[in-house]
Amino acid sequence: MMKSVMAVLSGVSVLTLGACQKSESTTNETTNTTTTTTSASSAGDINGTWVADLASVQIDAKPDQYLLNGGKFSCPTCTPPLTLAADGAFHAVTGRPYADEMSVKADDDHNVTRNARKGGRDTGQTKYSVSADGKTLTVSFTDSSTPNVKPVTGNYTETRVAAGPAGSNAISGSWKLDKYTNISQEGLTVTYKVDGDTLHMSSPAGTSYDAKLDGTDAPINGDIGGTTASVKKLADGSYEETDKRGGKVISVTTFTTGADGKMHVVNADKQSGTTVKYDANKQ
Repeated sequence: MMKSVMAVLSGVSVLTLGACQKSESTTNETTNTTTTTTSASSAGDINGTWVADLASVQIDAKPDQYLLNGGKFSCPTCTPPLTLAADGAFHAVTGRPYADEMSVKADDDHNVTRNARKGGRDTGQTKYSVSADGKTLTVSFTDSSTPNVKPVTGNYTETRVAAGPAGSNAISGSWKLDKYTNISQEGLTVTYKVDGDTLHMSSPAGTSYDAKLDGTDAPINGDIGGTTASVKKLADGSYEETDKRGGKVISVTTFTTGADGKMHVVNADKQSGTTVKYDANKQ
């Protein structure tokens, strides 16, 4: 499930960029607009509010694979892999931190809707739409996993790299992530503050933590998946965050402020093998 670019990509939340398709909703771990710096940041100064620059995002990920045929939906590249009846009804799922029930419905032969909920509460929706020529997949997502905050919304496109079997829904086949075309502002923003030996993180997407800089695990508040974050200071303005779930490492992220006033972020998702790089500007 995707919560935000800054949160997901910097390892603060769940999943990978593209977790929309690889997790319950639509994650850690984007629009054609670029956020510009409104105030300069000196190298080494992590304190302040940062906004991800979607134009800078670089993603190294394996293609996504989907099959919707004979009334059944499957996604072998999802984390964990998913197989579900595509009848529009909710069915129990296991091993997913942000959903205990999911539904899949083929709206028509080019459009599919997937919903997730946990404890009876909606946690996300993903809509898949294949172009008339079958070459482009547009994925629109709503991430409502964090209670009592505005959902994070967005969409991205993927390019077909392999066709599905004859007679299957157009979503079937393999798809390579192309670009994020939109993410709501709540999903792009994060605030950091260093206070002695503690790094405080908060996001309008609803997550926060207070992590000691000695690598001690700290709970990520607002994350219903039970994710923890541990942070180590590598140098002035440079930090490494390791996220865990159930004691298992799910992602490692470095974020470093540079002389150019930008924050440079590298996220390695250990579950999917995806690596994401991007820059953020200081508000």
